[in-house]
Amino acid sequence: MGIKQVKIDANELTVGMFVSGLDRPWTQTPFPLQGFYIRDLDEIKELKVHCNFVYIDVAKGTAPVKTNLRKLTARSSGGRKAARAPKLTRIVDVAPLKIRRDVYREIDPLEKEIGPARELHQQMYDAVGSVMGHVNQDHHHVPINETKRVASQMVDSVLRSPDAFTWLSRVRDKDEYTYSHAVRSAVWAILFGRHIGLPKADLDVLAMGVLLKDIGKTRLPRHLLEKKQRSETEQEAYEKFIDYGVEILRKLPDVQPRVTSVVKTHCERVNGSGYPQHLRGDKIPLLGKIAGIVTFYDETVNPRGEGHPLSPSKAVARLYELREVEFQEELVVEFIRAIGLYPTGTLVELSTGEVGVVVEQNFDRRLKPVVMVVLDAYKQLLRAPELVNLAAEERDKQAKLDSGKYHPSEIQRIEILQDLQPGAYDIDVAGIRDKYIQRKQGKGLLGLFKRSGLKLPGF
Repeated sequence: MGIKQVKIDANELTVGMFVSGLDRPWTQTPFPLQGFYIRDLDEIKELKVHCNFVYIDVAKGTAPVKTNLRKLTARSSGGRKAARAPKLTRIVDVAPLKIRRDVYREIDPLEKEIGPARELHQQMYDAVGSVMGHVNQDHHHVPINETKRVASQMVDSVLRSPDAFTWLSRVRDKDEYTYSHAVRSAVWAILFGRHIGLPKADLDVLAMGVLLKDIGKTRLPRHLLEKKQRSETEQEAYEKFIDYGVEILRKLPDVQPRVTSVVKTHCERVNGSGYPQHLRGDKIPLLGKIAGIVTFYDETVNPRGEGHPLSPSKAVARLYELREVEFQEELVVEFIRAIGLYPTGTLVELSTGEVGVVVEQNFDRRLKPVVMVVLDAYKQLLRAPELVNLAAEERDKQAKLDSGKYHPSEIQRIEILQDLQPGAYDIDVAGIRDKYIQRKQGKGLLGLFKRSGLKLPGF
């Protein structure tokens, strides 16, 4: 069915309409990606602020999206193991999210939280590594409580300052892939849960579950983990890591059943194409759905081994393509809103041709973060890096236009043209992180780069 667009005044919007186009570029609005269902009155208010009119896809309906969860359970399997659904089967019959926005409004300054976050980050790697190392040796002495303690403290840290842990997780370390992937995924999960207002107790469960989601891989041979193209038999053997993980955790007295549930369901997909039980829709618990999304995202931007990483926006686009297919649409959209198209640490090219690193988020304007510009329009190292707050820059230039003293042609707006794949330029992102924080602490901007020089492709 093709798109059937109708242009309507923003004042005529109602909940349930599908917005397929705006009267201005999507990048000038806070909406995450092109095309979305209007879920509540707050989204209508936001559309009215930014648009005079919009385009509605009437082929997708102008009435509120209905849910009928009975359809999901009507097909009884008669006790047999459910067959896996084709990967592209769509499933939209899921209950709408109960989102509590602005539950965690207070944000501590990045420079205040980065010290404790850095220490916790290392503790988390040590704790996860220790658990992985003990599970196949002695079930009675697995140091699970240390992981539980640090996971809860990590939740507290992200609640206080979302950017601090994001910075630490964005910079590649030399730790074994499974450990670093688990910690990064846990950070994305907490950021996501924070955004939709999950209670602290649920965030603790989510963090613990995501950190331990791959514990069963300790029982798989290395060649099976690292192989990119597996035969059907090999894939079946690989998927057993879920059952192994559940078995391991059920033997540990200090692991909550809800944590085990996250591990058990993080590879399930809402259309039934996941594993091990091929659950559909709301048969998958919310925390399991979240764990699945953050796992997919991190594996896309940080692939194992020699895989080619995608830039964050391309990873988000791939995730968005799977909305209503493998992942619940509303959760996908909220995840994109939670992390932004350009998470902290992303390498970006500006409309001026300059290249910089996103160093801090503007949580009210996710497409307008704070960027440290490090290369000029010719992709040469700047003598002195320049800090640009794109949201403040936009406000200042709009104020000039509103004053009537300037013609639009006299105002050069600075926007993010595109994000770049990790490693596109030999830029010391970790150094930028450290020196940006030092600057915020009043220590200056020296030493932003490795003095060995840049290796620029094509120059």
